[in-house]
Amino acid sequence: MTNEFLPITRQDMQSRGWESCDFVYVTGDAYVDHPSFGHAVISRVLESHGYRVGIIPQPDWNDPESVRILGEPRLGWLVTAGNMDSMVNHYSVSKKRREKDSYTPGGVMGKRPDYATIVYCRLIRAVSEKPVIIGGIEASLRRLAHYDYWSGKMKRSILLESGADLISYGMGERSVVEIADALNSGIDVKDITFVDGTVYRAADLSSVYDEIRLPSYEELKKDKESYAKSFMIQYRNTDPFSGKRLAEPYGASLYVVQNPAAAPLSQTEMDDVYALPYMRRCHPSYEAAGGVPALSEVKFSIISNRGCFGGCSFCALTFHQGRIVQTRSHESILAEARLLTQDPDFKGYIHDVGGPTANFYHPACEKQTRFGACPDRQCLFPEPCKNLNTDHSGYISLLKKLRALPGVKKVFIRSGIRFDYLLAEESRAFLKELCQYHVSGQLKVAPEHIADPVLKRMGKPENAVYRRFMKEYYDMNRRLGMKQYLVPYLMSSHPGSGLKEAIALAEYLRDLGYMPEQVQDFYPTPSTLSTCMYYTGYDPRTMEKVYVPVNPHEKAMQRALIQYRNPKNYRLVLEALKAAGRTDLIGFGKTCLIRPERGAAGRKEAQGKGGASGKACLEKPKKKKTIRNIHKKQDKGGNRI
Repeated sequence: MTNEFLPITRQDMQSRGWESCDFVYVTGDAYVDHPSFGHAVISRVLESHGYRVGIIPQPDWNDPESVRILGEPRLGWLVTAGNMDSMVNHYSVSKKRREKDSYTPGGVMGKRPDYATIVYCRLIRAVSEKPVIIGGIEASLRRLAHYDYWSGKMKRSILLESGADLISYGMGERSVVEIADALNSGIDVKDITFVDGTVYRAADLSSVYDEIRLPSYEELKKDKESYAKSFMIQYRNTDPFSGKRLAEPYGASLYVVQNPAAAPLSQTEMDDVYALPYMRRCHPSYEAAGGVPALSEVKFSIISNRGCFGGCSFCALTFHQGRIVQTRSHESILAEARLLTQDPDFKGYIHDVGGPTANFYHPACEKQTRFGACPDRQCLFPEPCKNLNTDHSGYISLLKKLRALPGVKKVFIRSGIRFDYLLAEESRAFLKELCQYHVSGQLKVAPEHIADPVLKRMGKPENAVYRRFMKEYYDMNRRLGMKQYLVPYLMSSHPGSGLKEAIALAEYLRDLGYMPEQVQDFYPTPSTLSTCMYYTGYDPRTMEKVYVPVNPHEKAMQRALIQYRNPKNYRLVLEALKAAGRTDLIGFGKTCLIRPERGAAGRKEAQGKGGASGKACLEKPKKKKTIRNIHKKQDKGGNRI
């Protein structure tokens, strides 16, 4: 292997002495040769196994010739929409077109199509009969029939929609090498039905064993309850140890078959993946456009783990990376950190050391390494499992070693921590380490909501757990003589949240004295428990019916309630409070969220419903609380709720 970019032109191929590529990789992202980008990892892994890989980033989907620039591959095509689902990349939760694509040079929008995986595959099929293997987050989470939020419909497996031959789902390092070796040995792609971590089509199930037969696609389209039950079967079979083969019928003579997930990588294998000769920057051809914005977010960050046993309902990690945490060794991570310190742009700050959850630095328990994750139990929800390994010492030791490296001024943790997991460690050693060395004044955490009925649907701990964390966080900072604060991430309109729960969240923010600058409205992306609830109205874990805010206007009201101090949201907040019968929160009193409408009628209504009256109504409104004043209040009150 040579330390250079992989070919993106015929000239690049010629300079390497190649007449053809073994695989041509078509991606919806710009070419960034960095281990945070899926196309870089997969192509470098294949390269390390002796395969020649060329990359076609962001081809012109209106021109079939754009996928022929590297010629016909010897073994096949690899296709990915990129690091993000192309529809999430293009549209906000309100389905408005985004203005920026961080994975495109200069952040320019419009360089990839909607449903990019499908479009690229059809483009390739117009010019080639070679095998097509799809992967990445878009293909992985659409591997079986799924609800598509943007069209509002149930859609078939992306394998059928795209016309591809195979899906490599999950992280893909194991399965893509097995597929490559099989093709290289002369096996027809139609006969590659034996690779874990793949999905294939079959005319019948005569050669399939131990499969679970899912409801047919036609049944799923007709009956939402059937889809909820089917989804839960899929959810319980995501583990590489206990998962069974799943077969989804499409008519009388077509099945989409999902093999069990690929085995997790060992620590040595993880180290090998991150030791490959990445250039760690975007392709030089993008320099004139100002580079690729997404790289700046990860350039000085280090991935220490993958997988997550947190089990949040709105997260697709269970379907993609799995619940078994895989980690790199200290030596591997330190070696990468030393590379960062040699970068001319490095200023002494490592921006993050983590993964989906930073403080998950080993599997949840010893059992998982031999038998996998429990199919019917969560590690942290509704409360931590008695078998949970809560020891943070390995992660603490890693952070200490990183801080001691020459040239490193500070190491931040920005990929998020699970505060309930932190509290499960009795010694509080990690909390002390976190506060003393790894917070930049504000720690972002994700309680998501404060209403326990909503948190239950989210798979998050009860609000009392977050309150306890707040108290301990501020107590620890006081003991250390530090002034550091919490910034909570909150979500509106999640299944289970009505106006009552949204108002309770607004009251919480009122008492805290904090108005978030950004609000995350629940986004129904493919293959999450929450999206299943959103579409079906059932919680697939219990088959209980769930209230789901689907009306755009109600969702707008719930979102506005979280930012009730914003004058632009006044009308929506007023309407929400009236609709919920909470006009007691309209007035000038300390507990009110908004003032009455201008005019006598508004004042009369506020007085009649318990709002402030008399002298209080004539008082000058209090000055809007700034984030600095809020922090002062938190510092004095500690665990002020």
